[in-house]
This record gives sequence, structure tokens and C-alpha cells, in this order.
Amino acid sequence: MRVAEGFAKRGWMPPTTTPHFVDLYVGARLRGRRRSLGLSQAHVAKAAGVTFPQLQKYERGANRISASKLYALAAVLRCGVAWFFEGLPDTAPDASAASAPGNGWGGMVHPLLMHPEGLALVRAFQPLPPNCKAQVLALVRALVDEGS
Repeated sequence: MRVAEGFAKRGWMPPTTTPHFVDLYVGARLRGRRRSLGLSQAHVAKAAGVTFPQLQKYERGANRISASKLYALAAVLRCGVAWFFEGLPDTAPDASAASAPGNGWGGMVHPLLMHPEGLALVRAFQPLPPNCKAQVLALVRALVDEGS
């Protein structure tokens, strides 16, 4: 008998759903905060009392973070627990709307901040004066148009 069949006979099956949008959002905030502080996953995991693989799962949104672990992570990352939820939409984003260009955290911001280059770009962009930001944006759009 296969394992899944044994679970089914007992009336329980392992979950096969995708992560909840809140878990994805909190995980992305966790990863972004850790990276912005220049901390390694190993350091944060040890300081918060979780394993390295567990922290990776938290950051991907694959596992939910318990209240006590979120509290510990907030202490390590020097922020409040509420910080992880700032900017969270009131309702689940529509999958098609979230992936539309220029729309919300789900389709554009999350993937950008998951790459070291994206985070570096955001850090470098923030202190620029408004006229320089407009020029950088025009350059990026021109590069995108040239590539397509």
C-alpha cells in the first residue's frame, strides 16, 4: 500500500494547494528585510531558533510562520511583528490582475525583490532626485522596447 492510499483510508490527505497569498507576502517581507540588513539565512535562522531549511520555506511562503516564530524573527530583524503585514491587501489579489504589468506586489514587486539585482536596483533608485528617477525609468523602458 502506498503512503497516500494509507492517508486516504484514514480520511486525511496531505495538502496539495498552493501557498496562501498572505504567507507569500509575509515570506517576501521576511526575505527583503533580511537582505536589506545584509544578514545571511543561516544567521537569522540560528538567532530565531529555526533550522536553515525552515527559514527558506518561510521566505518562499511554503510554510506558515507561527506567531511565536514571527515574534522571534521580528526581534532578530529589528522590526515589529506588524511590519510583516504592512501594505498587505485587504482581500486576496485576483491571479490575473496580480500578474498584470504595473499591478501590485503579487505580479511585479515580489519577483523583483527576490533577486539580488532587483534589490540592488531598488536601493540605488531610492535616493535619486525625481528628475534622475524619470531618466532611469525612461532608460529602462527603452531597454525593454529594444529587447522585444
